Amino acid sequence: MNTKLSMLKKALYIIIPLVLIAIMVVKLKNNKEITQSKVYQFDKEQAINVQAETLRVENLNAEYYYSGTFEPNKETKVSAEIQGKINSILVELGSFVNKGQALIQLDNSILKLQLQTIEVQIEGLEADVNRYAILAKADAIQGVQLEKSILGLKSTKVQKATLVEQINKTTIKAPFNGIVTAKLSEEGAFAAPGVPLLQITDITTLKFSVNVPENELSKFKLNQSYALTVDAYSEILLEGKATMIGSKANMGSSFPVQLTMNNTTDLKIKSGMFGKVNVKSDTKEMGIIIPSSAIVGTTDQPKVYLIKNGKSVLQDITISKNIQNKTVVSSGLNDGDIIVTNGFINLFDGANITVK
Repeated sequence: MNTKLSMLKKALYIIIPLVLIAIMVVKLKNNKEITQSKVYQFDKEQAINVQAETLRVENLNAEYYYSGTFEPNKETKVSAEIQGKINSILVELGSFVNKGQALIQLDNSILKLQLQTIEVQIEGLEADVNRYAILAKADAIQGVQLEKSILGLKSTKVQKATLVEQINKTTIKAPFNGIVTAKLSEEGAFAAPGVPLLQITDITTLKFSVNVPENELSKFKLNQSYALTVDAYSEILLEGKATMIGSKANMGSSFPVQLTMNNTTDLKIKSGMFGKVNVKSDTKEMGIIIPSSAIVGTTDQPKVYLIKNGKSVLQDITISKNIQNKTVVSSGLNDGDIIVTNGFINLFDGANITVK
């Protein structure tokens, strides 16, 4: 009896773990089936919606647009040449000023008192010179006394001229016609040489700066005129003359080009506004242009998806150059080909295609 019971216990020790393992395997299998049923399974036969474009041979050099910013012709921060307390600021922010117009008046009361003292000295010295001249003519005094008086008078007049120049410098004037675009000090403050007080900006003439890739730099010629547009005012058309073509590339491997033009009569275009310069080419080079966003693959091996008989076909292409957000294709595509331009998610070579 004990032997049978012992054998039964041994059998249970073996059977129970096996049953537990079997239950666990069944549960894991069921969980896997449930999980797989919830996961999206992509159907490779299902048609993919894309956007497409039919290619045509175009004039490659018709027009080029380069974006840039308008800058003032002249801009400077005005500062005092001598130190002194600011008695008054004679212009407000946004005021239009003319060249030579008084902008700031510094305290010059002490300098004017010194000038009065010098003028009194000059009167006395002039009287001495006149008196000594008469006496020297009558041999009543030595000529050296007259010479000393004349030299003293000349020296005092130089001192007067220096004081007058200092007094003139207490009135700070506009260096050119422009607009007050920054007020950097207030009345009662202390002015010192080199410390900016006002900023004057001349926008009657504007500069327009763009960066041009090296392979397109030849499209710009010095002193040649080009059409300009302003992003903020599409109705305004300007003409700018190329006044500078950079001889050194910047960090982006492009070259700066600067054009100069007259602002509108009401100075509507402000410094810092964005615009575009339009460059037209006289040559008639033809080719196929595609959106750069349609290219897949790598830079070394660019490809596009063609649409043929309702299916996508991955096609190798050769790129000759880029124009803004467009790409010129030298080989791999033909006039009339249809390429995918949008809808690349899940797209693969040989996929069924429907065009939106």
